[in-house]
Amino acid sequence: MEVLKHECGVAMIRLLKPLEYYKKKYGSWTYGLGKLYLLMEKQHNRGQEGAGIGVVKLHPVPGNEYVFRERALGKDAIQEIFGEVNGKVAAFGLQDATPQEVENFAPFLGEIYMGHLRYSTTGKSGISYCHPFLRRNNWRSRNLLMCGNFNMTNVDKVFERVLAHGQHPRIYSDTVILLEQLGEALDKENHRIYRQYRDTQVDPQLTHTIEDNLDMRRVLASTSPEWDGGFVICGATGSGDMFALRDRHGIRPAFYYHDDEIVVLASERPVIQTVLNVPRRDVKELVPGSALIVSKSGQVNIADILGEDSNARCSFERIYFSRGSDADIYNERKALGRNVVPAIMKSIDGDLDHAVFSFIPNTAEVAFLGMCDGLEQELNKEKTLQILNAQSAGTLNEERLGEIMGRNLRIEKLAIKDIKLRTFIAEGEARNDLAAHVYDVTYGIVENGVDTVVAIDDSIVRGTTLRQSILRMLDRLHPRKIVVVSSSPQVRYPDYYGIDMSRMGEFIAFRAAVELLKDRGMESVLAETYENCKKQEALLDFEITNCVKAIYAPFSQDEISRKIVEMLTADGEINAEIELVYQTLAGLHEAIPGCPGDWYFSGDYPTPGGTRLVNRAFVNFYEGHADKR
Repeated sequence: MEVLKHECGVAMIRLLKPLEYYKKKYGSWTYGLGKLYLLMEKQHNRGQEGAGIGVVKLHPVPGNEYVFRERALGKDAIQEIFGEVNGKVAAFGLQDATPQEVENFAPFLGEIYMGHLRYSTTGKSGISYCHPFLRRNNWRSRNLLMCGNFNMTNVDKVFERVLAHGQHPRIYSDTVILLEQLGEALDKENHRIYRQYRDTQVDPQLTHTIEDNLDMRRVLASTSPEWDGGFVICGATGSGDMFALRDRHGIRPAFYYHDDEIVVLASERPVIQTVLNVPRRDVKELVPGSALIVSKSGQVNIADILGEDSNARCSFERIYFSRGSDADIYNERKALGRNVVPAIMKSIDGDLDHAVFSFIPNTAEVAFLGMCDGLEQELNKEKTLQILNAQSAGTLNEERLGEIMGRNLRIEKLAIKDIKLRTFIAEGEARNDLAAHVYDVTYGIVENGVDTVVAIDDSIVRGTTLRQSILRMLDRLHPRKIVVVSSSPQVRYPDYYGIDMSRMGEFIAFRAAVELLKDRGMESVLAETYENCKKQEALLDFEITNCVKAIYAPFSQDEISRKIVEMLTADGEINAEIELVYQTLAGLHEAIPGCPGDWYFSGDYPTPGGTRLVNRAFVNFYEGHADKR
């Protein structure tokens, strides 16, 4: 299993009742904090580089903190954060405090909660890059907490816009730039209300009027239309307004639930179902281009900010990242497994009796179940035909029927990921040797030199784990042939919307296509593609096209697969015959009809920014530069 890393996961909570209500009903002042912890822990798969939380109190006493933030780095960041926060809450002494004292003074106990799990796709790391980001101001309505699951493809353009308005961001990152852009719009919204009421009201009444009348729809509509990328941007003002905005193509996921007690938003539906114990039908998907907005007074509204554009919901979310406990995702992953069965039958020459079927732990398990369902259907067809033939020939008796019905698929758990070896402590061949032992195998199942081992994985991206570990591990079983199946198509293009697949030269499919061009004396295609990519840089957004498709155009999927095998086994250390079987694009879309975003497979980017960046990535590759944006 090649580990892919996702940009982020988000969680937001708005308590709609006073804190004392939750104490009386649920027996705890920390009801909201506990729900935030669970929402984050259940989404731990989405980011293990760092985490952060933010809390806003709606009823603080002046001179006391009302916007709290805690962040930490590393895979144990969630536990570290909540350990620190719980210590501060305990030190406050909830047991001896009155409801008013808790409402006004207790740290990290408020009405708005924000959580974020981070994995960087930009190469920037450290506590200063962990969300949520905070823009401070002495007026509560100008404070802004922000986090998100996003990657902006036109951050340069947005940065120039921010500079043109006279701002001077202290860090160059899309998060900081968006924070400052939204902060400026929030300032303008404050000014708008101030001008409207300044002649009839005086402070502090005017300040409260501004807080009560902020229009977050206006704030979002004045900034977000120029953003290009996949995003779910979450924010909260210090005065109590909360929002979450999703990109118009629905590239990044967002789901929400609300009743008369609570509003919750998260990156995954089953997380909300589990944490709040609510039925699936009550958890709604946030419509692409729309924002979930909760006002200071607690009014919940879904506002159309950007308009819904063509559906580009990310298929990799369904294949790999999201929790398989979602009913739809579970069924989709099974369908992916079933859809590769015809290609598997071809690869084993239809010989089910001498094939052993397994999966690469752990994320391919559901696709494996679907694959087995499809193979069972193929076996049942064979059994039916054998029975009919025996009946026609007059040879069908109890013994023959028992032989036919006794045929079963040979389904085994061959690969066991039992330990996490620290390969970074070694170099060169020593490192490769360690990597080859990340998986252990089950011996005594495969007949030497006779059986074919068929192992399914959810994706093959860089080929590193396949070469250094999986093939070597399976070859120890001495099969005649090894068929590695990918339940997703060949990953051919970088992702620029939040998944850690941004460097062109890393993809084994791309490297194979380049080698095929060289093998066949077609290097001119590389030069022509480079020139075409360079020309694209001067074109307008609506004029640009993905020139990198030309690298793959001369070859079929099978030709590229065979070249990948050649590259993976070039050292001659694998004895078995190797074949790769990939999902087709048609099979992908049949299995996951609701999430057609497939740019990493097809090169069809949903926004101009993605197309610009893939052309730029090829230019960098061709020029020999570090493959950066």
